[in-house]
Amino acid sequence: MIGVNVNDYESKNLKERMEQEKMNWRSFVYQDAINEKWNPSTPSYYVLDRQGVIRHRWFGPPGEAVMDMALDTLINDAPP
Repeated sequence: MIGVNVNDYESKNLKERMEQEKMNWRSFVYQDAINEKWNPSTPSYYVLDRQGVIRHRWFGPPGEAVMDMALDTLINDAPP
């Protein structure tokens, strides 16, 4: 899992914010290259396969059950 921080006011304190929110994944500050490829809105959630193809995309939190099902399907479909 990775995060992309799109809020300018938070990007200066990203590490502190990640610790406060107990985020244990990598997070990056929003950049134009990310916008050109992904066109993110806040919050957006993506599930990518091992080739980097977007398999699922949600605008707003999809909920734990939906995210778990998407990840389980992707993991089960992955080659050994």
